[in-house]
Amino acid sequence: MTWKAWKWPLATQIFVGLLVGVTAGIVANQVPGKSESLAWAIDNVIQPLGNVFLRLILMMVIPLIVSAIVLGIAEMGDLRKLGRIGLRCAVLTVALACISVGIGLTLVNWVKPGHQVSAEKRAELVAQYAGDASKTVAIATEKKTLSQTLLDLIPKSPLGEAARAFDPNYRGGGILAVMVFSLFVGLAIALSDPEKVRTLVQFFTGFLTVSLKVIGFAMYVAPIGVACLSFSVAATLGFDIVRTLGFYIAVVVAGLALHQFVTYPVVLLLFTRRKPVEFFRQIEEVLVTAFSTSSSNATLPVSLRVAEQNLRVPPQIARFVLTVGSSANQNGTALYEGVTVLFLAQVFGIDLTLGQQCMVALLCVLAGIGTAGVPGGSLPLVVGVLMTVDVPPGAIALILGVDRFLDMCRTVLNVTGDLVCAVVVASKEQAES
Repeated sequence: MTWKAWKWPLATQIFVGLLVGVTAGIVANQVPGKSESLAWAIDNVIQPLGNVFLRLILMMVIPLIVSAIVLGIAEMGDLRKLGRIGLRCAVLTVALACISVGIGLTLVNWVKPGHQVSAEKRAELVAQYAGDASKTVAIATEKKTLSQTLLDLIPKSPLGEAARAFDPNYRGGGILAVMVFSLFVGLAIALSDPEKVRTLVQFFTGFLTVSLKVIGFAMYVAPIGVACLSFSVAATLGFDIVRTLGFYIAVVVAGLALHQFVTYPVVLLLFTRRKPVEFFRQIEEVLVTAFSTSSSNATLPVSLRVAEQNLRVPPQIARFVLTVGSSANQNGTALYEGVTVLFLAQVFGIDLTLGQQCMVALLCVLAGIGTAGVPGGSLPLVVGVLMTVDVPPGAIALILGVDRFLDMCRTVLNVTGDLVCAVVVASKEQAES
């Protein structure tokens, strides 16, 4: 690339990196009798370069999860004072997130986009990324009693669970236990005297800021990392990767569309007197801003103005629900993460049981609460969930190049969910006043 190419927007650089890596990998895949020198280059040069980017992301997974979930819950404010508003907002947020994940998991199990990869190519991928596949699958399907599974959600030592969260041989709570710990800390802060926990909130705020900054550093090397990782995958899959990605994108977009144009209108009709068509017309400006910025946080000022002026939501309700929702009500992100995890599991031939899929759903709901409302904010959490079901983290390279487009789409769903929540809460409050 020329020097001027690096002045392109980061999303464009990553997309170009994907194209270069995939194209070169497909060409390499078509070479008759692939040489040992190519295999050596992939194992000793190309894959390690890609792993530099991956390691930068991985090292921030736990810090980001803890700080983001704690703040996402804590910023709901004093739940005792907020009363009905806080309770309704929390219940609706969790309910909509569960529905969105349910839609995503249903579609990915029905369409099975990851099964577009041939058995031969899948075996090569597992051998390249997963090492001893039989051991991995055996560990992933190891049975635990229901009582032990529930006990594992409550960590004896949060630091111990964090340290072993990505150990494939560890059968404890892992990253889910870290999420539950963060949830309890956030609730405790929300129920405490604000003056007494102000310093703690400032600490987690700074911690989140630093975590996002480090992830920003990682994104600087993302174009090279994506090119290297995608080359390794494409050199194995060949043309299968193009067809597989097409099915994956279709499933994600279909799931987002169903939630946007079916779930939200039903909620509006059931709990408010607003007509869905009129509602969507009133929030057009918000949807355009969300799609163009891929950021719930960047869209927040527009959402606040539209909620108060167009939707006539009382300011105190709009400010509370939308501010919290910009980080805690991420329906689109939760759906996307669920589809992505199951898709990549299918690609690697890992059949998740119903119990494991329920665990993925719970992780995605919690991750949706704790995802930063910035472009690419869900990436570390996706990697974390992947590792809990023994999918090689390097598999994320398959979807990184198309992530920005999907990020734009899911951000639209996220901000729409915030506004739906605000309208429903306001309608119920006005009905009881």
